[in-house]
Amino acid sequence: MDNEVMELIDTLYTMVSEAYGVPLGNGKCIVEREKVLGMIEDIKSRFPAELSEAKRLVAARDEFIGNAKREADSVRRAAEEKAQMMIDSQEVVRIARERAREIEANAESKAAALRRAAMEFIDDALRRAEESANAAYDELASSRARFRSLGGVSEDLRAAESAKTAAEPAAPADEEE
Repeated sequence: MDNEVMELIDTLYTMVSEAYGVPLGNGKCIVEREKVLGMIEDIKSRFPAELSEAKRLVAARDEFIGNAKREADSVRRAAEEKAQMMIDSQEVVRIARERAREIEANAESKAAALRRAAMEFIDDALRRAEESANAAYDELASSRARFRSLGGVSEDLRAAESAKTAAEPAAPADEEE
């Protein structure tokens, strides 16, 4: 139909452009009235069909554009939601890693403090044990000296014991040979 109307308009244009000019008519021409009116009537009769078709096409186009806009909005909203979820997820991971580093640093600090406290405790216990052993040795030596002085251990016995003590390191050397 679109072509029929355009053909009629083209024919009308050709008819007017090829029409004989009116002398002293200042650009006016002579056309066959009935023929031109018939063509205009044909154009008018076809316009409602052409217009309704054009309106239908415009409505279909508008509906298509509306659907495309709705779909684009839906896709955009879904993409924004997904992006926000990814950002939130990354933020959660970042916070979790930061918290893990804090916990690890705190645990290492506490472990170092416990090691220092344990070393100090062990050093103090060993120092006290050494002091007790030295005190016990001193008490033993003192008791032995009192025993000797009270028990009447002779000077000869003391000398023999001193000689034995002095000879003891040499005695094992003799045994090895």
